[in-house]
Amino acid sequence: MNWLDEVKWDAQGLVPVIAQEVGSGDVLMFAWMNREALQKTAELGRAVYFSRSRAKLWFKGEESGHIQTVHELRIDCDNDVILLKVTQLGHTPGIACHTGRHSCFFSLYKDGTWQVTEPVLKDPESIYK
Repeated sequence: MNWLDEVKWDAQGLVPVIAQEVGSGDVLMFAWMNREALQKTAELGRAVYFSRSRAKLWFKGEESGHIQTVHELRIDCDNDVILLKVTQLGHTPGIACHTGRHSCFFSLYKDGTWQVTEPVLKDPESIYK
């Protein structure tokens, strides 16, 4: 059996993916992959996702320069979630989020509201032209 056949793809042929920073253990982002994206990620050692809004492969960093080098590819016990252990590279290293922050998970629920806990490291206007 092909290793890709062991993944439990959803009805749209996608699987959820979590990107975790290898050094810190920080969860950087959540995204989706289709079969081709997962295969390319394994082949290239670089994160390739599937953009649902653009309906195409998304090579992380293709516009921003914030590339993710993949150290490990893992699958959960139900074979329906992928975990990537990555190093986040780029013009401003450590930025994974399109908002210019380290992680996409920068808001914390506290005292009945969502509170921003991470600073913007680089203005998104200067990242995406």
